[in-house]
Amino acid sequence: MVNFARGQFMVDYEQRVDLNALRSKRVDKAQLFMKEAGVDALFMTKVENVRYLTSLRASFLAHREGVRAMTLITQDEKPHLFTNGGEIPRITRDMPWIDHFHSMPKLEEQQLMDKMVREILKPALEDLGIKSGKLGVDLVGFHLLSSLQRILPEMELVDGDTLMHKVRRIKIDEEIYMIREASAIADAVCEEAMESVKPGVRECDVAADAMKVLHHYGAEMAHLVSPFVASGEHMSPPARFATDKIMRNGDIVFIDIGAQWNGYFGDVARTMICGKPSDFQKKVYTAVAEALEKGLERMRPGYTNQEVAEEIWGTAKKYGLEDNWFSLSIGHALGTSPNEPPYIGEPDPDSEVVPLEPGMVFAVEPLIWVPDIVGGAGVRIEETVLITEEGNNILTRCSMDDSLLLA
Repeated sequence: MVNFARGQFMVDYEQRVDLNALRSKRVDKAQLFMKEAGVDALFMTKVENVRYLTSLRASFLAHREGVRAMTLITQDEKPHLFTNGGEIPRITRDMPWIDHFHSMPKLEEQQLMDKMVREILKPALEDLGIKSGKLGVDLVGFHLLSSLQRILPEMELVDGDTLMHKVRRIKIDEEIYMIREASAIADAVCEEAMESVKPGVRECDVAADAMKVLHHYGAEMAHLVSPFVASGEHMSPPARFATDKIMRNGDIVFIDIGAQWNGYFGDVARTMICGKPSDFQKKVYTAVAEALEKGLERMRPGYTNQEVAEEIWGTAKKYGLEDNWFSLSIGHALGTSPNEPPYIGEPDPDSEVVPLEPGMVFAVEPLIWVPDIVGGAGVRIEETVLITEEGNNILTRCSMDDSLLLA
C-alpha cells in the first residue's frame, strides 16, 4: 500500500483499501491469539474491541458506552454481535459479514443482565459447542460479573483485555491505511483551529470551527469527547476542554482534537501564540519541541518505550524544566482506541516496558507547564508515529508555530 493518505472515498481509478480483507484479517488474528493463549471464547464489551472484531459503528449515548454493544467470538467461528434493539434493523441490513445478531435489553439492572446471560449468551455459547472452558472478558461491571459467575459456573473467566491489546498492538496494512487517513483529517481539523485563533475569540469558538471541518471530512468523532482548546492560564495547569474564556494578546493556545475515521484514530496537537510571545513562553516551547525531536529519533526498532521516555525527560533538564512535566504519560499507542498501551513515559514505574516493533503506532505528546505566567506557559506538541523496519513515519503534518522557538 502507498505511504500517504489517499482520500475518504471509494473510487474506481486507483486501488485504495479492501475493507473485507480488513475485517477478516482482524478476526483471523484474534482467533490465532486465542488459540495460542488457550482461550475458548471472548466476550467483549469495550467499544474498541467490539469495533475491531465486528466493525460495528453504533450510536453513542454519553457515559453509556460499556452497555451499548458486546461481541462473542470463539476460536473458529464468526463473531456474534449483541446490541440494543434500536440498532438491529439497520445492522442486519448493512453488515452482511455478521451472521448472528442478538438484541439485548438495557443492562443496568441485575435481573436484566441475568436474563441476557441466561437466555442469550449461554445458548449462543452452547450453539458454538462451548459448555465449559476459558471465557475471556474485558470491561466487566458488577452486574455482568455476578451473572457470569452464577449462570456460567463451568466457564473460567480470564483476562481477555490484555489478549486484545496484544492482538491490536501491531497494525496490519489495512489498519495503517485507516490511521493515515484519520491523521490527514486530524491535521485539517487542527489547521482550521489554528487559523481561527485571534484576540477576542473564545476557546469554544475555535473548537466549533474545528469540529465543523471534522464532520466535513466524514470523521466519526474527535479523539476527545470534549475538544481540547485551552488558552493562556488555562494551560497552566491544563484545563482539558474548551470553555468560554476569551483569548487575549500574549496567550499561549493549545489545540488537541484529533479525528476518528473508519474506526481508527489520528492524533495531533499544536501549541501556538495569540499575538506576540514572551521569552519565557519561547523557552518552554523550545524545550518541548526539542524533547519531541529527540524522542522521535528513538521511535524505531532497537529501542523500548522506556528509552524513548528517558530521552524526552532528559532534554528538559537542559532548560531547567525537568520538574514541570505534566503528570501523565508522554505517549500512547492508538488504533481503534484513541489511547491504549503500550505507553511512553507512564509515571508509574511498574508500567510495561516493551521493545518497539514495526507496525506499532503511537501518539507522542510531551507536555511541560509552568504556573503563574501571564498568558500561560503550558506547551504540548503531538505527532502520530508509525514504527517501520527502517525507523519511523510521522503520519501527522500540521503546521508549527515557529515564532515560539528561541532564536
